[in-house]
Amino acid sequence: MFVTVNGVRHEFEKRPTFYELAKAYEGEERAYLAYENGRLRELQHHASDGGDITFVDARNTVGYETLRRTALMLFQAALVKVCGGEEKRAILHFTMGSAFFLTVEDVICDSAFTETLTAEMQAMKERAIPIVKRSVPTGEAMRLFHDRGMYDKEKLFRTRIASRVNVYSLDGYEDYFYGFMAYDTSYVGAFGLIPYEGGILLNLPKREDLSVLPELHPSAKLFAAQIEGENWAKQQGIGTVGDLNARIIRGEITSTILTAEALQESRISDIAEQIAVRKDVKFVMIAGPSSSGKTTFSQRLCIQLSAQGLKPHYLGVDNYFLDRDAIPLGPDGKKDFESITAVDVDAFGKDMMTLLSGGEINVPVFDFIEGKRVLSGDILSLKDDDILVVEGIHCLNDQLSYMLPSESKFRIYLSALTQLNIDEHNRIPSADGRLIRRIVRDYRTRGYGAAQTIAMWESVRKGEEQNIFPYQDSADVMLNSALPYEIAALKIYVQPLLFQVPEDHPSYIEAKRLLKFLDYFIGIPSEDVPKNSILREFIGGGGFRTS
Repeated sequence: MFVTVNGVRHEFEKRPTFYELAKAYEGEERAYLAYENGRLRELQHHASDGGDITFVDARNTVGYETLRRTALMLFQAALVKVCGGEEKRAILHFTMGSAFFLTVEDVICDSAFTETLTAEMQAMKERAIPIVKRSVPTGEAMRLFHDRGMYDKEKLFRTRIASRVNVYSLDGYEDYFYGFMAYDTSYVGAFGLIPYEGGILLNLPKREDLSVLPELHPSAKLFAAQIEGENWAKQQGIGTVGDLNARIIRGEITSTILTAEALQESRISDIAEQIAVRKDVKFVMIAGPSSSGKTTFSQRLCIQLSAQGLKPHYLGVDNYFLDRDAIPLGPDGKKDFESITAVDVDAFGKDMMTLLSGGEINVPVFDFIEGKRVLSGDILSLKDDDILVVEGIHCLNDQLSYMLPSESKFRIYLSALTQLNIDEHNRIPSADGRLIRRIVRDYRTRGYGAAQTIAMWESVRKGEEQNIFPYQDSADVMLNSALPYEIAALKIYVQPLLFQVPEDHPSYIEAKRLLKFLDYFIGIPSEDVPKNSILREFIGGGGFRTS
């Protein structure tokens, strides 16, 4: 048989595995997966005659997620061993920087325990134990996980249309994982376990430098916001996708939607009350990553501030963009609209100081067609009860509002922190929820296809890492804008758009991954989504102007 590897044709007497090919031809970086004729394959599989193969290392997003997923399985398998063979209920909650946050039922996760677990994981890693995959009928998988007390997985598969399920085993431990796994435990690389808030942080290297385990500086505010989001979901009996699907099947989705929206509105009301008692605050600064719902949140906050007796005015920082021909170039040689250097910081600061001192400004508007800032003719001043709600990605960066006294500002960080897990061992990355939101909104408001939005997403994420996340801890409050039901509602909008991505497009692999992910959800109609919901910013039909 003949196989082409990295553009070179090779002849073999028998079918090699991708692992064997990787060992011979992978290059400087270790291969975690392989592309064969454009299809992702695990290294355990055999190559096909005539296959065109390239390798995927952990610098690639898909390879990196494989590394992290394998580390989670190693954690679970080692946990069984240190607990004397008893399968403790370990729950993966969310990420904290480069780490996963997990809790273990009926276990005190102190330093002594994490040291013992670290030693077992290290020993298993050094043994390079193979990870074996087998395909079983869905019914058999449900019985398997029921017998092992993994009822979350049993519930998940109850609504799966696929007839078979892939089950992975590691040294006697069996589990289901959403996504590919590495060849053996040696692929995990560096890791660290740290006791934190009654649970454990499983720290792993960042994709940019896999040789270094980064220092962890957990954000107490972000942790509290994520726990709050989980608690909101648990109040409705929704911790996993299986729980959500069960509520949909029982016809309880309307009450689920209304309860989720009421909880979020209550939180916005609380924030407005905090602002109202701060008599020196004249500027509410709102920032957050892409597709967190900043525009709708800002307008909902204005309503709640009005209910507190204040007179709010909304202002978008985008109106202070430099003229397009003056925006500096980024490292890629293109106009860098994400950087704070794209904003006329001096003009913004002078206008805000004019308002603070009781003066008037002619509010600017950025003409995105002409690429120029123009004066709108709207005159704004701030009287005693007036307050300005300012929204933009740089609002938590003091470089934007350095002229304003600190006491005049109230800072809010908004992010869509997904509360649901697929099951207790498979999380839904918040970035996936935001990407799905953005695909739907981009198509509706800009006419972009899913392929175009996916192609831009990595650049958007890099901009967030540089311009938003470093300033999140400066916020006075954080709000989670995700809704536990939203992916079920977004599914009917985004699924057709993902199917439109051509097979030969670079975004196809990611589109296919998202389609597989959406397969876990039962879709729901959007009629019951309130007009003031943050979700309406993406699906349309809302009561606010958001674009």
